[in-house]
Amino acid sequence: MKQFSVPRLSLVCVLSLALLSLDLPVPARAGVIGTDALVTTARTADMAYVRSQLDRDDVQRKMQEMGVAPDAVDARIAGLTDQELHRLAVDLQKAPAGGDGILALIGAVFVVLIILDLMGVTHIFRRR
Repeated sequence: MKQFSVPRLSLVCVLSLALLSLDLPVPARAGVIGTDALVTTARTADMAYVRSQLDRDDVQRKMQEMGVAPDAVDARIAGLTDQELHRLAVDLQKAPAGGDGILALIGAVFVVLIILDLMGVTHIFRRR
């Protein structure tokens, strides 16, 4: 009989056990999740997002300039219903960062006018 070295024998044992364990069934657990668990999770996520936005330095500074007390903001947010809080979180996510987009609109109109002028449709910018 051939003699095996200890590392090789250890490797063979480990691989044999790994192959045998592949065939063992693993029990799966499933259960019904109540509505309270889902609503609480959604409210917690929405509250965390709204808090993160309101805790920014620029927002805090602007609220202080407007004379809004942080305690009043906390009380108002805590008093929101789940639907109102979710709506606020969605509105904060969709809000444009830095304004209402009027400068982008003016820029787009300017680009369109330049293109129309270069194509010879309009003569807004006089060439000499």
